[in-house]
Amino acid sequence: MTKDDINQAISRKTGLSKRQAGDCLQVILDEIAKSLSKGESVLLPGFGKFVVKDRKERQGVNPKTGEKIKIPAAKVPKFKPGQTLKDAVK
Repeated sequence: MTKDDINQAISRKTGLSKRQAGDCLQVILDEIAKSLSKGESVLLPGFGKFVVKDRKERQGVNPKTGEKIKIPAAKVPKFKPGQTLKDAVK
């Protein structure tokens, strides 16, 4: 499923135009990204929770040369599915 598929589904189910549906979806995605960039979590009951995790610095290997390299610490987004979503996937 792509973003365009979701836009079409929103449009069909709500009666909004495809452009309006796309705008709504983009606002949702932008707000999730903005909250995560502030370090806040985003909870969608029944669906899941988006959180920001700290990834520690670690050692890796350059696949071309085999040389050991240091991979810096970073903040990464994670998703924890809710029980309703887990049950739907079963």
